[in-house]
Amino acid sequence: MTTWFITGAARGFGLEIARQALERGDHVVATARTPEIVQDALPGHGDRLLTVALDVTDEEQARTAVSSAVNAFGSLDVLVNNAGRGLLAAVEESSDAEVRSIYDINVFGLLNVTRAVLPVMRAQRSGRILNVSSLGGFSSSAGFGIYCSTKFAVEGISEALHDELADLGIAVTVVEPGYFRTDFLDDRSLRTEGTVIDDYASTAGAVREAVPGLNHTQPGDPVKGAAAFLTLADAENPPLRAQLGSDCLEELEAKIARLRTESAAWRDLAVSTDHDDVLAPRSRDEGR
Repeated sequence: MTTWFITGAARGFGLEIARQALERGDHVVATARTPEIVQDALPGHGDRLLTVALDVTDEEQARTAVSSAVNAFGSLDVLVNNAGRGLLAAVEESSDAEVRSIYDINVFGLLNVTRAVLPVMRAQRSGRILNVSSLGGFSSSAGFGIYCSTKFAVEGISEALHDELADLGIAVTVVEPGYFRTDFLDDRSLRTEGTVIDDYASTAGAVREAVPGLNHTQPGDPVKGAAAFLTLADAENPPLRAQLGSDCLEELEAKIARLRTESAAWRDLAVSTDHDDVLAPRSRDEGR
């Protein structure tokens, strides 16, 4: 029986992952700022569900939540770092307070929970960490630059964790959902800066105008997306990265193509900066 520790479980992916894990008979530690919401949404699961109050920006609260989980179930098998929120604004429009606030949740909060869970998983020599990134963790866009930068950070942290923990029996996967029909674009999850700079009307401003029409028409099905998390948790050889949604996959492939084109166009500049006693990569290739 698998024991899950899920942050941001009051709604969206977190709630649906918890629901599906419980339905197949697993133990679930569902954390949220208001755990009563989770308890009301997931009735009838008895002592297999533990709801715990957790503000991920509070490191001590994270440690307490993990202790409660271990006391209840004895182990932690899967950590889903799902808690997070968005920010819609041009980079210049984004206030220092808002930038720090979203980093506190999306990056430092993830680190708080991960540091609290890892001693348990290291002692077990087993575990899975599923860090929720985004399409925006691989490809940034106008209007979502600050949000995407937090997910870029999650990707970098996850890559390092993957290498650091592999020999300890702990697998790390960074999950990159595209646009799913959750409440992410609602006011509760996505903040919009009050400052508007007219020069960005055709870029970030156009995105700001388009977002309300996209809400709840996104292509991704959150029930199917949550099922994918269970598949990743069960996989014998899970990937470092997993894309969810055709829109995410299409953007990933398009960006890889752009990177290849740009790299080829500027290859000579790249190799021109080596010391003269370094054999350039192109010369090595041509000598084969």
